[in-house]
Amino acid sequence: MARRRATVALIALALLAVLGLSACESAAVKVRQGAEREGKAFPVGSVDYNVFITRELNPHIVEDNAYYKGPEPPKDQLLYGIFIQACNNTKKTQQSADKFMITDNQGNVFQPTQLPKDNPFAYQPKTLKAGICEPEQGSVAQLGPTAGSMLLFKLPLQNTENRPLELHIESPFDVAKGKRVTRRVELDL
Repeated sequence: MARRRATVALIALALLAVLGLSACESAAVKVRQGAEREGKAFPVGSVDYNVFITRELNPHIVEDNAYYKGPEPPKDQLLYGIFIQACNNTKKTQQSADKFMITDNQGNVFQPTQLPKDNPFAYQPKTLKAGICEPEQGSVAQLGPTAGSMLLFKLPLQNTENRPLELHIESPFDVAKGKRVTRRVELDL
């Protein structure tokens, strides 16, 4: 009898733990409602985007030195590379996005750091012919370990704790629809 009560008590505790965790997840889902996830393609206007990976860059290691050759950030800032792909899966020529920003859960806004046009990993907005992606098939960026073009952000260390951080991608102005389209991606920091 005592063994049975102990078993019932353990099962009840396990159920309470599961309910508690699912309640936490429900709250987290509400915070990021409407945001896309890294690793899944989604349309922004007429171009499909995929954020492959977001990661901190360390200019002291060889691989990261190839992504960014600029000055080191101040001690209270971190460099983050967001590696994306933009594909025109339509039958017409399309313009890729040229407006990006990161927001944190406190409403702070961060703009990307401009990279030189000769950086082979830098995301550059461009006109994409039908069936073409940025980075282009066979390019250094596409063949690299991240398989994407990079947006570089310098983020204050303290703000990286204000999660979720979201990347906003804004399409060029669509004359036919009379507006721009913006989509958000929850960054996996």
